[in-house]
Amino acid sequence: MDDLLSRLREGLPAEALITDPDVTASYANDMASFCDAGTPAVVVLPRTVEQVQHVMRTATALRVPVVPQGARTGLSGAANASDDCIVLSLTKMDRILEISPVDRIAVVEPGVINAVLSRAVGEHGLYYPPDPSSWEMCTIGGNIGTASGGLCCVKYGVTAEYVLGLEVVLADGRLLSTGRRTAKGVAGYDLTRLFVGSEGSLGIVVKAVLALRPKPPQQLVLAAEFPSAATACEAVCAIMERGHTPSLLEIMDRTTIRAVNKMAQMGLPDTTEALLLAAFDTPDPAPDLAAVGELCTAAGATQVVPAEDAAESEMLLQARRLSLTALEAVKTATMIDDVCVPRSRLGAMLDGTAAIAEKYDLTIGVCAHAGDGNTHPVVCFDHADADESRRARESFDEIMALGLELGGTITGEHGVGVLKKEWLARELGPVGIELQRGIKQTFDPLGILNPGKLF
Repeated sequence: MDDLLSRLREGLPAEALITDPDVTASYANDMASFCDAGTPAVVVLPRTVEQVQHVMRTATALRVPVVPQGARTGLSGAANASDDCIVLSLTKMDRILEISPVDRIAVVEPGVINAVLSRAVGEHGLYYPPDPSSWEMCTIGGNIGTASGGLCCVKYGVTAEYVLGLEVVLADGRLLSTGRRTAKGVAGYDLTRLFVGSEGSLGIVVKAVLALRPKPPQQLVLAAEFPSAATACEAVCAIMERGHTPSLLEIMDRTTIRAVNKMAQMGLPDTTEALLLAAFDTPDPAPDLAAVGELCTAAGATQVVPAEDAAESEMLLQARRLSLTALEAVKTATMIDDVCVPRSRLGAMLDGTAAIAEKYDLTIGVCAHAGDGNTHPVVCFDHADADESRRARESFDEIMALGLELGGTITGEHGVGVLKKEWLARELGPVGIELQRGIKQTFDPLGILNPGKLF
């Protein structure tokens, strides 16, 4: 420990090192339940690329594990500390280095908050689409590490589609540049995409070149109430089959609706079993909303309410934004799953999750990015009740198994981390895991980068 601190101090200012155990303990874990976390030896908060390189050279020389972190809003344990590690928090590297309206790119450091970037590019008439629910807190580096998504993915895609190039400090301290800042480029293997979603296991992202889009018009929203999750999912399939391109297509099940009603008095009828929200950000969204409203009615919607302006749209979206907060109030703890299935199997996923909730006698609410099949079943439980905690974990695993059975994946945007290591192996199979471990070995031969995550 003394040798580690001595070597770190040689290339870092005093304020970049945190050794107080009461403070370092606060960096031990992200927001996931049921994920073990160790005790870090030290927390380092670098401000420059050179400081990150110094940390990695020191870690390599002493064979000390390094756990990179952003804002720790993750939900898989990917940012959890391991015993005696260096926690490398990138939150102080928070500069927006460049915004180019001509090239439609932004160049940023990893600690930039998602919402801060979004507002900054908006001043130039540009738009950075990826918008995780935690966008007011989460960092671009964390978004890249977990390949995060958000509400807009149905039209605009996920983080990976907006990362053009990276600067990455490797395990031994070397600096690697990947990708490009041009609109096109296919030179060599796509190492940029390899780092996106790697959860800090291959290198430390210290700079990112991000693609931007022209800022779209203000979206208008439609809300449709359904007598069952199945009919709501039929409407989703019809909307996508007819070629519509909504900027948002979200669903909430009855458990989520009732939790939101209880917390915020939203006034949704108790008979509503599912609520579908659709939005369009085209120059004239009214015809699209009308067409989608007709499809919802044909699928069995009991009420369809289109917004007339931005203010009404915001009111309709408020229920969706309150979903997680409302479900967190049901019990003392939650586990948030992240299973993505083909759109055509969305109804089976929601019905199957409801059956799992009944089997384990638990409250499980589901909100989902319906347009891309990404469901978020939220298991509510009392963490002080050992039996209920056991049932919560078992139900969580059963939900993931259901997703795989339906042709889906165990994570659409939250990542694997600690929480889903066993399930990653099941999804990829032995050949897939062998090749992925080989990639890890190439980039991190000593195994010091975020050990214990992914596999």
